[in-house]
Amino acid sequence: MMKLKRMITLNMLLIMVAQLSAQGPNGTGTYYQAADGTKGSGLKTALGKIISPHKQLAYKDLWEAFMTTDRRDDGKVWDMYSGVTNYDFVTSGINSYGKEGVGYNREHSMPKSWFNDEYPMYTDLVHLVPTDGYVNNKRSNYPFGETEAPTYTSEGGFSKLGPSSIEGYTGTVFEPNDEYKGDFARIYFYMVTCYEDKVSAWESDMLAGNAYPAFTGWALDMLMRWAEEDPVSDKEINRNEAVYGIQGNRNPYVDYPGLEQYVWGDKQDVAFSYDGEGTDTSIFVPTTDVQTVDVYTVTGLKLRSGVSKSEATKGLMKGVYIIGKRKYVVR
Repeated sequence: MMKLKRMITLNMLLIMVAQLSAQGPNGTGTYYQAADGTKGSGLKTALGKIISPHKQLAYKDLWEAFMTTDRRDDGKVWDMYSGVTNYDFVTSGINSYGKEGVGYNREHSMPKSWFNDEYPMYTDLVHLVPTDGYVNNKRSNYPFGETEAPTYTSEGGFSKLGPSSIEGYTGTVFEPNDEYKGDFARIYFYMVTCYEDKVSAWESDMLAGNAYPAFTGWALDMLMRWAEEDPVSDKEINRNEAVYGIQGNRNPYVDYPGLEQYVWGDKQDVAFSYDGEGTDTSIFVPTTDVQTVDVYTVTGLKLRSGVSKSEATKGLMKGVYIIGKRKYVVR
């Protein structure tokens, strides 16, 4: 008989049945309905057709857009490349490359040289983020990756540049902080989905020169791992909503945590359901008064980390989840 072993005390749980209407997550209604029933590469194509139509922004408009999409709770710029920046927003931006911590600029997290500076990718707010100008300049157009022998490390060890330690690739890579690796993975999933009709012509060591899978093997394996290890956060959910308000389209990989598994992973044979109809709806919810929680599948896979209780199940397909500060495992 299997024994349920409690690793760390998790306060009393309440079993609750979620009453979910026939609509998508985060108030998206029927936005993703056209992708219903699709699988694998077909799901990617269907999602691309949904999210591709959007407002094309002017490059100068990004400064003002960042004030909505990337404002921290303290009113400062949210920088995912440097841990020492403390910038105030200015509508004209600050282009500084002299040293870290002096100014921020507009970063194409998927480098613009990969797609030859073409629009609408050039101003797509989903992948454009404000970052420290000096660290951004160090990143250049190198692919994301992981390095064990960095030739450059930003202050506090926040970001690194150096030879790849990822199996299958030996070139120079830029490694973002662990806190944002999942964010960037989901941004990259969005880019190759939204621009499925263009991505085969883009050039990068991370890209395969085709519409599907779009990524090279080493890059896809790494991004899938990053997405799993750094689950969707409140920051991403809030930014997704803000981008939608400005640009008019969404990142489905933020709206549906784990969606990449249905496109590239071990759930490619499972049909996508935009509203989760036909699946179980039981959810375990902690009764204690905690401010933030972690969300796990019943097999122990962490889907989200440190999110508010109100955001815990937003965007999740119907199913059984464990929500709390610690998890149970079966021994």
